[in-house]
Parts: sequence; structure tokens; C-alpha cells
Amino acid sequence: MNKNITKDHISDFINSEFGLTKKDCNDFVKDIIEEIIIGLKKDQIVKIHNFGTFKIRNKKSRIGRNPKSKVDIMIPSRNVISFKPSKNILRKINKINDT
Repeated sequence: MNKNITKDHISDFINSEFGLTKKDCNDFVKDIIEEIIIGLKKDQIVKIHNFGTFKIRNKKSRIGRNPKSKVDIMIPSRNVISFKPSKNILRKINKINDT
């Protein structure tokens, strides 16, 4: 089962759990995401205790091929974000899957 969680899902959850207004919940979620982005731009790493670590890493340029035309093209180097979950999160996931 593939379930995508959106910012609205998170806002709705916060709203139902804590009774904050929808606008406050939406602003709260947007602010958290913005802080992660700012932290990545500044330090290239954001660690959230008991959740995980977001890290920027650089992918080198490489040659790719257009599958339709079979023409080789150079794919430029770019930054990507990787996420490594904390041991705490991994333990909880594995505990859920074991039952």
C-alpha cells in the first residue's frame, strides 16, 4: 500500500490532536519545512533528534541516454537531499512490521 502524506494531512492531524486552527496548523507545517530548507542551505545537514538526518550531497555529472531517440546527453552535476532515519524510528518501524 502506497500512501502519500501531504502537508494537509499533517495539518489535519495537528488540528484534530491539539485543536489549533487550520490556518495555524498549516502555518506550523510550512514553517517546519522552511526551517529544514534553510538549515540545508546553510549547513548542508539538518538533524532532528529521534527522527533522522537530512543531508545534501552532490551527484556528479554523468552521461545519460534518451530512451526514445537513443541519443547520449550529459546530465549535469546536481545536489540531492538524502534522509537517514534515526535508530529510534527504525526500531519503531521494525516493531510494527514484526507484529
